Amino acid sequence: MKRLLLALLVACAAPAQAQTLRIGMKAAVDGSDPHQSYSPNRNVQMHVYESLVNQDQYLQPLPGLAESWRVIDDTTWEFRLRDGVAFHDGTPLTAADIAFSLRRAADARGLRTYSAQLRSFASVEEVDARTVRIRTRGPAPLLHVNLTTIMIVSAAAVGANATEEDFNGGRAAVGTGPYRWVRFTPGSDVTLERAPRHWGPPEPWQRVVFRFIPNDSARVSALLAGDVDVVDAVPPALYGRVRSDQRSRLHTATSAFNLYMYIDSGRERSPFVTGADGQPLDRNPLQDRRVRLALSHAINRAALAERAMEGGAEAAGQIAPQGFMGHVPGLPIPTFDPPRARALLAEAGYPQGFGLTIHCTSDRFAGDGRTCQALGQMLTAIGIRTEVEAIPSSIFFRRANRAPAAGGPEFSVSMSMFASTTGAASEGMNNILRTYNPDLSHGPANRGRYSDATLDGLLGQIERTMDDAQREALTQQAVRRVMEEAAIVPIFFVRSGWGTARNLTLIPRGDQYTMATGIRVAR
Repeated sequence: MKRLLLALLVACAAPAQAQTLRIGMKAAVDGSDPHQSYSPNRNVQMHVYESLVNQDQYLQPLPGLAESWRVIDDTTWEFRLRDGVAFHDGTPLTAADIAFSLRRAADARGLRTYSAQLRSFASVEEVDARTVRIRTRGPAPLLHVNLTTIMIVSAAAVGANATEEDFNGGRAAVGTGPYRWVRFTPGSDVTLERAPRHWGPPEPWQRVVFRFIPNDSARVSALLAGDVDVVDAVPPALYGRVRSDQRSRLHTATSAFNLYMYIDSGRERSPFVTGADGQPLDRNPLQDRRVRLALSHAINRAALAERAMEGGAEAAGQIAPQGFMGHVPGLPIPTFDPPRARALLAEAGYPQGFGLTIHCTSDRFAGDGRTCQALGQMLTAIGIRTEVEAIPSSIFFRRANRAPAAGGPEFSVSMSMFASTTGAASEGMNNILRTYNPDLSHGPANRGRYSDATLDGLLGQIERTMDDAQREALTQQAVRRVMEEAAIVPIFFVRSGWGTARNLTLIPRGDQYTMATGIRVAR
């Protein structure tokens, strides 16, 4: 009798026995079309859909729906599909679905697409039912890496006219992933169920429910109360609460998300750079490399990571953290050196400094507003009289991404996070630093309109170099160039925090996604 009672108690305490995994998410999903790019949506979609190429926790490429691939020539790649893969409705996956999905993603329109990842894509050929050949406009050595972002949908289910509502409601939401789409309640939750036909080992969770709980304290309280089994985005201020409670376990890791100082170096006059009279200066000092270096040397990165972020960050001095593609071993973090910063300003012709307003989000991650205020104080200390405007993310990104017809990005200096979905430093630089050219999908997130022919040339070489070792060497050279020119000013890599029930394990991912496929009952 005692053994039976004990077994019942264990079953009640273990989510695996209940077969339902409940995940509390900070950000709400707002759509389910996998060819529109938005991180919270993608986090859930990766359970339902799969890509030709998967990623490990450091975002390195792994076989996915393609069991293998090979380079035929500089502009042709061949991918061999796994045998026996079926969509959730039982329809076999074929090369036609791959071709349909790639064309659909390439033709997607809007602010949130994967155009940068598909900029080299030219055409796709169905060789046979299990083989596709992708042709590119030129050498594309990172094609397989970029394809990790493109999810494969069912051509039959999606067709030519599927709407967002068709995906949200489930009619078009037919993938090959380990879970199938069941229900989406906007602003509330998404429910998935284990797919009966997945090609991989069966998942332990019969059902996965993603609940949207934006308030950090409420999300952690839900974990400790047993209302959810896992929570993401645990802020550093709550690490101790999760770590010390006997009902929960804390998991942390350095993410690929880098907080940068974006600098307006593209305009002759910058709107939030002012003289002593408070009026915009006729000449934009941010175009001077020495001024940008002064900004960098004014920053005490270690203090920001430990104090403003309460230990929830790691000081950064380059694009990608250790373990990710394009990390430069031994590259030093810029020193905190206010005297050097003041000397650089004087050398550039600004011995008395100037006025500046920096803009940042106030609600994107725990500590963003505090970090921005601290940065303002550090810049003021070297003679740059700085005002801080911390604003909600919805307003910040609308102003930061203002259309070219309306004058382009609004800010002079802004703070924002960026991480390439591929995890490759070269893709990060292509997005945020390559000379802005929407026709070529260059620099789509280049808010400072930075332009450097040397960097552009290196990024072009990287795109054409098929040899892995040579390409990595070029990538590291490009990263060094960015840091030497202070094209942007990396500040810190954000640490990711998850809380789980005590009896669960979790594999932290560099993209901060919370994957049910990486959550298991501890043994």
